[in-house]
Amino acid sequence: MTATATPPAPAQYKSLWRNGDFLKFWLGETLSLLGAQVTNLALPLTAILAFNASDEQVGVLRFLQLVPYLGLALIFGVWVDRARRRPIMLGANFTRMILIALVPILYWVGVLDMVSLLVIAFAIGVVSVLFDVSWMSYVPTLVKDPKYYVEAGSKLGMSASASEVAGPGIAGVLVGALTAPIALIVDAFSYLVSLISLMLIRSPEPKPEQTARRHWPSELRDGLKWVLGNPILRSLALIGFCCNLSMVSVWTMFLLYGTRDLELSSTTLGAIFATASVGGLIGAVISRKVIGRFRLGMVYLVAQSMLLVGPTLIVVAGGPQPVMIGMFVLSFFTTYLGLGVAGVVIVSLRQASTPQALMGRMTAVFRTLLFGGGALGGLFAGLLSGRIGAHGALTVAAVASAAVIIALVLSPVIRLRELPTPPPNPT
Repeated sequence: MTATATPPAPAQYKSLWRNGDFLKFWLGETLSLLGAQVTNLALPLTAILAFNASDEQVGVLRFLQLVPYLGLALIFGVWVDRARRRPIMLGANFTRMILIALVPILYWVGVLDMVSLLVIAFAIGVVSVLFDVSWMSYVPTLVKDPKYYVEAGSKLGMSASASEVAGPGIAGVLVGALTAPIALIVDAFSYLVSLISLMLIRSPEPKPEQTARRHWPSELRDGLKWVLGNPILRSLALIGFCCNLSMVSVWTMFLLYGTRDLELSSTTLGAIFATASVGGLIGAVISRKVIGRFRLGMVYLVAQSMLLVGPTLIVVAGGPQPVMIGMFVLSFFTTYLGLGVAGVVIVSLRQASTPQALMGRMTAVFRTLLFGGGALGGLFAGLLSGRIGAHGALTVAAVASAAVIIALVLSPVIRLRELPTPPPNPT
């Protein structure tokens, strides 16, 4: 009589620290996030310092970086659910590396101008959509067991927060020492390291199941229906749209306010963002313990509320410059602390509420709304700052941000005690 082989457990480790392939992915993603922070500061500073860009042009630059999410995330989401994700991620990061490197190369040869900078910003946004839709869908392939989703989200959240701590400071120093365009070399190198780390991953990625229907509009509609038909996911998506619109608006307005009105140096601006971003790192580090101790919904409510009220501290900041800078740091610290905790809750809820077969399309819907909010926030910031001044625009943004707390209190998410059981794949 032949013994029947027992299928392996979903995960043969007690912690993701023992999952080598996840650690490789985590390392590469951490470095690329760090480089992206350099780009987030260096690109607009290139426009401001090298080309004397107007408020409206800076807003358009930020808009072009994020607007591809509005038009392409859903389409890319369908593609990602049809294919293996790792090859797509490799191609996206290779393309980003080349595009980022083009800025200092064109600057060196003397042909970089505002138009070419806007075109490159848009192209970076397009491939960033493809990578972002892919990597969140790829993580469950490496983690395997849903009970590790919070740990994975916490580790990736720490990476995002750590990059926000170190990135602006590094960017400020690099921009001051090398000029804004040349500082982008660091970002190009970070994508090279990310490419190598992805190539070293050995976990097999199963080919997506083939279904009888392979119709793009129908599959896209399935993803939309899944997110908008689920009360938890729908609430996360709509509130996330408002939060991203607020954060990008405030960030862009503050960059204009600090550079033009207060005449702060790039090093000082980088130091403000870097110091404040310690809040995000703390939030990501404590998130697992906080989620384990308190109701999930209450953690989400408090964390998101901190994110939404943070901008008011910028508006009320006054007095001597050191005091004002301290208030600016406290404002962004509060926002990033809330974001660090809320981000882990949100990503874990999204993954636990969605079957693997719809993961790419679910991520695409969220990316469309979240980064669509960011794109509109950047455009709104530039246009409103050009009309009423950066400080007046910051006041409008702070009031609108605080008003979102009303929707937050009405959200079904705040009534959750713990993560839901992952649903099966649709038949």
